[in-house]
Amino acid sequence: MPAIEAAPLILGLVALAAYLLGAVPFGIVMARLFGLGDLRKIGSGNIGATNVLRTGNKLAALLTLVLDAGKGGIAVLVARALAGEDAAQLAGFAAFLGHLFPVYLGFRGGKGVATFLGTLLALAWPVGLAACGTWLAVAAALRYSSLSALVAAGLAPVWAVLLGRGEMAVLGVVLAVLIYVRHAANIRRLIAGTEPKIGKKG
Repeated sequence: MPAIEAAPLILGLVALAAYLLGAVPFGIVMARLFGLGDLRKIGSGNIGATNVLRTGNKLAALLTLVLDAGKGGIAVLVARALAGEDAAQLAGFAAFLGHLFPVYLGFRGGKGVATFLGTLLALAWPVGLAACGTWLAVAAALRYSSLSALVAAGLAPVWAVLLGRGEMAVLGVVLAVLIYVRHAANIRRLIAGTEPKIGKKG
């Protein structure tokens, strides 16, 4: 009986810890450390690496990218080590939600692309690499970060199935839907031809 009660408690604690880690707004932290001002008042106002890049500081943008991806990956790896594969997927989802809806910023967060990719890499690195490769290919060809993210997210569940990790497909679909929702304004600008390209300053 105690063992049965412990499992939901452990999963709940894993989810809470992963959410709090995912909610750390590294873009804002880096912008302040590098003296770039309030990131929410720059460019698109987003807290992610793409908007940090619009300040012109490539190092700050790179660090934001690595840290935002890392918080998803670390949440997955720690949860897997402590409580297994189901906990790892739950932690990845919770960290992703933390980035999108951070308690530290009044639940107004980023779009989750780096955290999404970091989560995939930790859950199954071939799937993560395929998603990263998709993002890079679209970005190199068309120079739109948002479009790259949308294509990578949309294909992630497909990559999961094709690479033998079908158990990740449902999570991949849920994360992809949330990324599309968070990119609604970007989709409208892409259709209108007004979406800024990668590297364009705000």
